Amino acid sequence: MGKMTHQMIISFLKSGHRFTFIMTLCLFGLCMVQSLPAQRHPKKKAKKSNRVELLHADELRYDMYGPNPEAQILKGKVSFRHQGARLTCDSAYFYEADNSMKAFGHVRFVQGDTLSLTAERADYDGQEQMMRARKNVVLKHRRQTLLTDSLDYDRLYQTAYFYEGGTLIDGKDRLVADWGEYNTETRQAVFYYHVKLRSENRLVTTDTLHYDTQKSIAHVLGPSKITTKSSVTETKDAIFHTKTDKAQLYGRSTIVDGDKTITGDTLYYDSKSGQSNGYGDVIFVDRKNKNSLRGNYLEYNEKTGYGYATNKALVTDFSRKDTLYLHGDTLKLFSFHLDTDSMYRQVHAYHKVSVYRNDLQAVCDSLVFSTRDSCLNMYQDPIVWNNNRQLLGEYIQLFMNDSTVREAHVFGQALSVEKADAEEHYNQLFAKEMHAYFTDGQIRRALAISNVMSIFYPMDDKDSSLVMMNYLETDTMKMYFAGQRQLERIWTPKAVGTTYPMSQIPPAKLKLPVFAWHDDIRPKTKDDVFVWKGKSQGTELKYRPRVEAPLQKLRQVKEEKP
Repeated sequence: MGKMTHQMIISFLKSGHRFTFIMTLCLFGLCMVQSLPAQRHPKKKAKKSNRVELLHADELRYDMYGPNPEAQILKGKVSFRHQGARLTCDSAYFYEADNSMKAFGHVRFVQGDTLSLTAERADYDGQEQMMRARKNVVLKHRRQTLLTDSLDYDRLYQTAYFYEGGTLIDGKDRLVADWGEYNTETRQAVFYYHVKLRSENRLVTTDTLHYDTQKSIAHVLGPSKITTKSSVTETKDAIFHTKTDKAQLYGRSTIVDGDKTITGDTLYYDSKSGQSNGYGDVIFVDRKNKNSLRGNYLEYNEKTGYGYATNKALVTDFSRKDTLYLHGDTLKLFSFHLDTDSMYRQVHAYHKVSVYRNDLQAVCDSLVFSTRDSCLNMYQDPIVWNNNRQLLGEYIQLFMNDSTVREAHVFGQALSVEKADAEEHYNQLFAKEMHAYFTDGQIRRALAISNVMSIFYPMDDKDSSLVMMNYLETDTMKMYFAGQRQLERIWTPKAVGTTYPMSQIPPAKLKLPVFAWHDDIRPKTKDDVFVWKGKSQGTELKYRPRVEAPLQKLRQVKEEKP
């Protein structure tokens, strides 16, 4: 069968039907192709060329015997393209084999529509995608402009480096440094060595500065100084917003604003509102008015003069010859007539308040102190010590001179106790209300009003020994003292009393029924104000409720019907 078929094909060809046979085979093959399933092949995306492409030059030549035999020497409107960027210049050496070039004269590099670079000369390596621009370099990226004489731009990491001095201009902010870098993707900049940031109202000097151009946030590290029209800040670690004038200061920073200084481990400062918040041993000092406010947390507003401190809070007043130290759980500072000659401050202290001055010590629950009249107003179980004298009552007012107490006023269960000798003898005075007046720290006059009881030991003029004990009860008592607290005379309209020789004093008469001596809780040094002891249980004053006047009501009279 096969042999017969072969012979038939040969006979067919010889018979002149070759053309018809060939057409038949073509049609058969076409049918076979159409019967096969279609095979689809994905289209390949065109790859960007990794080669630096020369687009144009007015003149091109080789110099086989010159210094650059491998280079194409290009002149006149030279233009290159690489990885989506364009570079133009006046002349260039093009190293096609190395995929690099050197450009000279009016060098301009453009990447997209957001970045451009101009320089007098530049080297470009297409393999590393590194541009090295020199002399009068200007890099513009969005709203930022970087000026320098030596700049390396790494296209792979989108970072520009300068190392022979540079300036970054961001709106009204101008950054100058010896060395720095700028990332065009993150728009973050870092500057080192002799850094200066100038803005409309600020000058920052530091050695290291990180700058976020999108958010206008600067972060300085190392010894730094921030100077504004009204303040100078010294810090080692700070973040501040150049547009909003808000700053976060770390590493024991100090802000000096005229005569006022605030120092703390961490400070938050807003120059527009004048608000400062601090953490970690924060100290506010007013050198003009000679007082300070301190605490582990503190806030102060320089525009309103309001301050708040807690956690080891302390007010120090050094406007007098002797410094006053005042501590409480919470301290508030109020300023009146700020920045005037009549300016004064008021301190509100509450809970576990302690006061220390060389001639005066005090404890109470709450207190108000005014620098205008140097008056201490003490509330709830106040106790005051002056030399050997102790005052206590429901409410005490103290007025002070430069270094001594001028007046003392005690209201409600007023008790004055003075140690008369080294033994257990005390001069005692109790009344509903008491007023004492001092000269050079020595009591000269005292007034006791209502329900007065007193125990007093006159002294011998020769040896200052105690002569006797006088016990007296009256409604009103005036006492006048000579030097060294010697009693000169007593005035009283009507009194009942008893006198005892020193050897015949009944033990039960040595102390008044309301006697109390709290020397154990007395602050002995300025550091003692932070140690709260308080009265022992059962010795607190028993407060009597205030008697209020009854409300008057008009009686409704019913009209009689006619």
